Amino acid sequence: MKSKYWIIAALCLSVLPAVSHARDTAHFLPFEAAVQEALNAGRLDGSVKFYLAGTKPTGKVSILKSGVTTSQKTNAFNKSDEGACSWALQSALIRFQNAAKAAGANAVVDIASNYKNIEYKDSQKYECHAGAIMAGVALKGNLASVK
Repeated sequence: MKSKYWIIAALCLSVLPAVSHARDTAHFLPFEAAVQEALNAGRLDGSVKFYLAGTKPTGKVSILKSGVTTSQKTNAFNKSDEGACSWALQSALIRFQNAAKAAGANAVVDIASNYKNIEYKDSQKYECHAGAIMAGVALKGNLASVK
């Protein structure tokens, strides 16, 4: 009888490593496509412009608040990684838009991906991590007034 419990315990322990390593796939995706999708759908109203690090707005830039962060996750179940990532990015941009408006800013500049507090800067792409259940985007940027 005791050997039966040992066998069950051994089987449970052998499955544990497979369960503890959930999928976490890093994707580096086009930023502007997701911004345009959010504008077309009315999720962003166009009053705030977004500039990835390495992309400079034309005009005089005054930083109103630096180091603003947002981290957004979305349900990725039964969605493509790209679709879930786009949705998570759009949610992050909505947060940035609201923060910018509250601060009197009309732009978010020097945007960098900030997944697990590790910065990824690219002038055209953002970083997203997707798993079987969730996808997430973390961003860091500066709220600015551009004239």
